[in-house]
Amino acid sequence: MKTVDGRDVADRLCAVVSDSLDTPARTEDLARRAYQSRTRFHRLFRAVIEETPAAMRRRLLLERAAYQLGHGVASVTDIALDAGYGSLEAFTRAFRRAFRMSPSIYRRLRDPHFHLPAPSNIHFFTPGPTTKGGKDMDLFDRFAGNDSWHTRRLLEYAGSLTEEQLDRPLPTVVELLPWRESNKTLRQLLENIIFTKEVWTAALAGAEMDMSGAPPEQRSPRAMLQRLEKADAELHRILRDVRNRSGWDDTFVDALCEPAESFTYGGVFAHIMTFNAHRRLMALDALRQLGVQTEGFGDPMEYEESVAPWNPPVGANVG
Repeated sequence: MKTVDGRDVADRLCAVVSDSLDTPARTEDLARRAYQSRTRFHRLFRAVIEETPAAMRRRLLLERAAYQLGHGVASVTDIALDAGYGSLEAFTRAFRRAFRMSPSIYRRLRDPHFHLPAPSNIHFFTPGPTTKGGKDMDLFDRFAGNDSWHTRRLLEYAGSLTEEQLDRPLPTVVELLPWRESNKTLRQLLENIIFTKEVWTAALAGAEMDMSGAPPEQRSPRAMLQRLEKADAELHRILRDVRNRSGWDDTFVDALCEPAESFTYGGVFAHIMTFNAHRRLMALDALRQLGVQTEGFGDPMEYEESVAPWNPPVGANVG
């Protein structure tokens, strides 16, 4: 939910769950703390958070356990009990399913990433003061977040232009890419940003893709924005999983290539960020040439200042 009221509801629901991590709590207990019936609390939670209260609580406990394994000295058994598991064996099975390795191996690797995939993007945050840099936000978060954030802004700016302006040949075009793609109009620049993400998302997911591109009705700024949101959701889900298991050097087969080729996940992510940054800056210049009053330069520091990622939602800063 995007409204202020919706965010308030989400914050209150998250607080009920996050405040319960140190004590045994069933869904009935959580509903009582939220002054809701069990049925209404469960339904509201699913609608706003896109996760059940019990599933979110289990995930936050596992994320906290992973953080404790990577940053603390407590025994695995103590961490298992702290996470609400009655035995080390049960904890090990749950941890292995979530992180794809045993708690003891995770501890030896000292993996700094302890967030599990979540539709709400609400996670366990490390204890300590909430200051800039206080959130475990790594380079993936910064690069991927800034790329999506700036692309959305460009599409919103483009939405104020006429069809003729979107398709007007640009007076200057800088072609630096090692392959042929048309960047002669603003619409083509924006389309290439979106299409690049769609193609690589399909390749990473092992899905089929129409390489001829989107039809004309899907190339308006509004339609491209919807396509961006869809591609980003799947692309970030896949790459966050790679990040969380430290799999950047793992390879996958891109069946969309003719012939098929193998790439590393990290190489693909760097490729997308590098060449889309070039396209975004060209699109920003094109908007200014067309008379659009834009702000900023697509700088990741502007993104940080805009979204303040070190300030998590109320109730998500648990410890």
